[in-house]
Amino acid sequence: MLSRCRCTKVFHKIKFFTCKGCNNFTTSIYKSNEFDVQFSNGRNLKITTGKYARLSDGCAVGTLGDTSVMVTAVSKTKPSSNNFLPLTVDYRQKSAAAGRIPTNFLRRELGHTEKEILTSRVIDRSLRPLFDSNFNYETQIICNMLAVDSVNNPEATAINAASAALAVSDIPWKGPVGAVQVGLIDNEIIINPTRKELQLSLLNLIITATKHNLVVMLEGQADNILQQDLLKAIKLGTKEAQSIIVTIEKMQKQLGKPKREIEISPLLSEEVIEILRSLSQSRLKEVFTNYNYDKLQRDNAVTVVRNDVLEKVKQSFPEADSNLISEEFNNFTKTVFRNLVFSEQKRCDGRDFDELRNISCEVNLYKPLHGSALFQRGQTQVLCTVTLDSPESALRLDSVAMLTSGLKSKNFFLHYEFPPFATKETGKVGPLGRRETGHGALAEKGLNSIVPHDFPFTIRLTSEVLESNGSSSMASVCGGSLALMDAGVPVSAAAAGVAIGLVSKFSNDDTKHMEDYILLTDILGIEDYMGDMDFKIAGTKKGLTALQADIKIPGLPLKVVMEAIQKATDAKSKILDIMKDCLEKPRAEKKENWPVIKTIEVEPHKRSKLVGVGGINLKKLLYETGVSVTQGEETKFTLFAPNQQAMDEAEEVITKLLNTEKVPELDFGGIYTATIVEIRDIGVMVTLYPGMPPALLHNSQLDQRKVAHPSALGLAVGQQMQVKYFGRDPVSGLMRLSRKVLQAAAKA
Repeated sequence: MLSRCRCTKVFHKIKFFTCKGCNNFTTSIYKSNEFDVQFSNGRNLKITTGKYARLSDGCAVGTLGDTSVMVTAVSKTKPSSNNFLPLTVDYRQKSAAAGRIPTNFLRRELGHTEKEILTSRVIDRSLRPLFDSNFNYETQIICNMLAVDSVNNPEATAINAASAALAVSDIPWKGPVGAVQVGLIDNEIIINPTRKELQLSLLNLIITATKHNLVVMLEGQADNILQQDLLKAIKLGTKEAQSIIVTIEKMQKQLGKPKREIEISPLLSEEVIEILRSLSQSRLKEVFTNYNYDKLQRDNAVTVVRNDVLEKVKQSFPEADSNLISEEFNNFTKTVFRNLVFSEQKRCDGRDFDELRNISCEVNLYKPLHGSALFQRGQTQVLCTVTLDSPESALRLDSVAMLTSGLKSKNFFLHYEFPPFATKETGKVGPLGRRETGHGALAEKGLNSIVPHDFPFTIRLTSEVLESNGSSSMASVCGGSLALMDAGVPVSAAAAGVAIGLVSKFSNDDTKHMEDYILLTDILGIEDYMGDMDFKIAGTKKGLTALQADIKIPGLPLKVVMEAIQKATDAKSKILDIMKDCLEKPRAEKKENWPVIKTIEVEPHKRSKLVGVGGINLKKLLYETGVSVTQGEETKFTLFAPNQQAMDEAEEVITKLLNTEKVPELDFGGIYTATIVEIRDIGVMVTLYPGMPPALLHNSQLDQRKVAHPSALGLAVGQQMQVKYFGRDPVSGLMRLSRKVLQAAAKA
């Protein structure tokens, strides 16, 4: 680092200093510090710091190929009143970084796109587990895309840059972490695949890990890959992430700021804590071991205990902080719940650790719907509907998303809704939040690989959660699969999803080693809240299609990850057997309300008859019959009708428009008698047979002499003349006629 004082022109190799000559604080000239990470396949990740955003607590730029992401970390110096970590991650895709201009009216970046929200969630889940539980300082991570090429994806690079920014900052954090993207092509694992490689890959998985090969986050989708291939990819990806961690640790050691001290919150006295626990322990055990309670009954019972205990403690210790008492009760409730799992070897609803909740399915609920299904798992209920529409209804992606994904549009997409009544609450019903966007995207990934990409219709699958007590996104995969089959979509196989939970015990020494753990299959909402993991996995009988690991502890051993995937695979097979009893395969017989699509071919000279002036005929057809017409390649038109009856009506109208009377075949080079029907400045309009649309005989083809207007030759309407036919123009479909060539032949 070089610094220079304004009173001298001497450079000093220190960051900041005060000049003894003028007592002025120096201005600093920073140079960028670059660190390289070499992957096993020869690809290189660069992490730099010290050049940009120097007023932030920490800043780093990650570069993979020509894709660069700058990440800043800023944390307030005073704790907030919240009893949770107020961490916010904002990832922004800048059109300028891709050499594009936004296509909206204002031509600037507006609200967060779905891709930005999903990437922000991935980064958040990669960083949050490594913050201390007592850290309640408002912290913001902002990821700015500086440049993006059409080769390298920025998601994993953004995670690594965020890890480096936190590492060099003074923000207390138990990192660093490293992240890699993993693909699978021809049974070969590809680390940080390019965009073109991802299009050929059966797997698109982001793995975030910390030291000692501990997994922090998993997020990905697959094309029905086998379990052993997924396990192999996770192992290799975790190993590759270690080189990133070593590099960031080196950066932190050389350039990192000393970590700030966390302000310790006031604590309750041991006497207060002891009384609170003695008053609540037996009552909480009684609640959590009453296997007849459902979600609401259990929650209400805990609330009764809470209110009674807090009131008694407050009466005995009026000077104690009510918020601290409430927080201590919450922590103790969590401890009691977790300890009971180990001691009772049962869950709070009486199930064994590998046991599924009761499942029921129903399809074809309402006649007007193209496809529908109701999936019930315990107290989680999801209603899924399928709508089939024309290819024009496909979801168009923004320019940056097109560049990074290689897709211009999607003909299959899933919309997930979680209204407040699903958990017996009230609230606003409006724009989707980040949680709903993330759950919907995960369910879509779980079903995307089973939907045929050459399906002629656009498919919109909606999933509305009517009741929720855990794993509504995986219920959306199950219900969505049934709804697709009910709509007759030829899916490759039925898909189902399940969530695996974790309750673990750690040693009390400095190593914090995991001493014991229990995996829970098909977790409840309370098991998600009280537990250490929410591992969602979806797939078919054959393989896996999507996974997402939300891990709440600072890293999960690979052994636990492998066991969780195995348990999810076993549970998934059981769910698919239950779904098979409801609907075994896609519906073959057509419903009356199913849409119909058809391609017709129209001769070039008849296109104007079908379209009409300004497209008036097509607009009228859509208004009267509901059938839309889209022009395809050359002479082909695609008709989309909401049902077969509408298609039949539209075909009648089109037949009348095109006039099915047989048109005489004209020979190329043949000589015909033409009748003038109209005089124009550029030529005359003639017909060669009755009922023929008038064709133009241009001034240049009227006579061997140059003709400025047909009147110069004394031509009039109704006059007949001999013309030669040269076929139709291949582009416009208009007839090509000439009178001039016959005059030349006569002179010869």
